[in-house]
Amino acid sequence: MKRRNWIAAAAVAVLLAGCAESTAEEHDDRDVPVTENEEKPDEAIAEITYTAPFTGLESEDSPDMRPVIATINNHPKARPQSGLSEADVVYEMLAEGDITRLLALYQSELPESIGPVRSARDYFVELAAAHDALYLAHGYSPDAEALLGTGVVDHLNGMRYDGTLFMRSADRVAPHNSYITGDAVMEGAKDSGFRMDRPDPPDWAFDATPQPGGEPAGVAEVSYGGDAAFTSRYAFDPAESLYSRESGGAETEDLDDGEAVRLSNILVLQVPHRIVDGQGRRALDFGAGGTALVFRDGKVYENQWESRDGIPAVMDGTEPFPLAPGKTWVHFVPESPASHVIYTP
Repeated sequence: MKRRNWIAAAAVAVLLAGCAESTAEEHDDRDVPVTENEEKPDEAIAEITYTAPFTGLESEDSPDMRPVIATINNHPKARPQSGLSEADVVYEMLAEGDITRLLALYQSELPESIGPVRSARDYFVELAAAHDALYLAHGYSPDAEALLGTGVVDHLNGMRYDGTLFMRSADRVAPHNSYITGDAVMEGAKDSGFRMDRPDPPDWAFDATPQPGGEPAGVAEVSYGGDAAFTSRYAFDPAESLYSRESGGAETEDLDDGEAVRLSNILVLQVPHRIVDGQGRRALDFGAGGTALVFRDGKVYENQWESRDGIPAVMDGTEPFPLAPGKTWVHFVPESPASHVIYTP
């Protein structure tokens, strides 16, 4: 919806006082020039458009919802998930072993159902805090629990709200069955006194025009270690100017309505990883920056990325590299041969 500004014409009828009687000559059928006292067109319309901060798409209304970031379970037993097709941005990264988890960011809209929701890691918390988001998780690692306890980010956790805000599905077994609705998110935020307006936009740029340079890359695969269940495959459809996505050989789609994920951008960002405990938990250094691959419009561009106030931004020299307007999937991959990207024209 485009908002309209209405500008009323400043025309007011002025009544002339007088005692003289009207004559026939004063009321003939002659064409009379328009005078300053006659009414002008009563409106002029000025169009105002809004841009969604995380997609670059025109918004029907001013984009005033605070981002919500949810930890989504990506284990094969948790697929298909609920709400991924409605996320503006999805961040995918390793948790323990070769298993990845997803951070789904919602700002343009909140889906009816989100999940399965899984536990927090400290670097998930850091990323959510950098976005000034309301953070959703069910459980936490010891480091994440300690970080959440500092109040670094407003959050709702299923460890406190299991059975109230977070509900268990009877169709799956724990820990693959915790869900929260969009209504419950807003209810929990209100009850906790968390604001849900004034989004903090990322330092990203968007441009619908295909960018110069790059290489043809109509198909791309991103893998983590040797487990094919966590290999993502993207195929560009020139008719739609969008990418489809498969994970573990199955199309990524919504559990509830079957809507397939369609993306305008795929980012692959190299991040330093290290193991921090005997459980295989990791630390990711988002402040280090590094090499970035950007897939858009059926081409791939090699750039660098950096942290801008804690949010990753792909750079073109000193300015953000323009992304295609639409949804984005971001892969954080280690700087090691075990994680790699393959692409073909």
